[in-house]
Amino acid sequence: MAEEVERVVATEAARALVRELRAEHGPLMFHQSGGCCDGSAPMCYPAGELRVGASDVLLGEIEGCPVYIGGQQYERWRHTQLILDVVPGRGAGFSLEAPHGVRFLTRSRVFGEQELCRLDQRGTGEPPDEIP
Repeated sequence: MAEEVERVVATEAARALVRELRAEHGPLMFHQSGGCCDGSAPMCYPAGELRVGASDVLLGEIEGCPVYIGGQQYERWRHTQLILDVVPGRGAGFSLEAPHGVRFLTRSRVFGEQELCRLDQRGTGEPPDEIP
């Protein structure tokens, strides 16, 4: 049986920070928008603090926290796996990691042909509406 293709994953450093932030703030959510500069960084919020729009796409979960992406950005990145990472420095905005002197960032990896086929076998290559 083929391994499930994940649209979003995280480095261990990012996972550790998510666990720390969740212990501090409770349930969390992420949103990857398509803005410029820090507006294109993944933003971490308390769950429900950011209203998810009808065009936003649920990519998956990191440490039990849903990760959404703007619909237009998803169309540009649908052939890539997003990799949530963390680096030293402060980003702008209201993301919860800012007071820790670090910021989340997104790296990406283009899916291989077999991975794209497995995504297509799930339907149209779209992520599921809900993560089981």
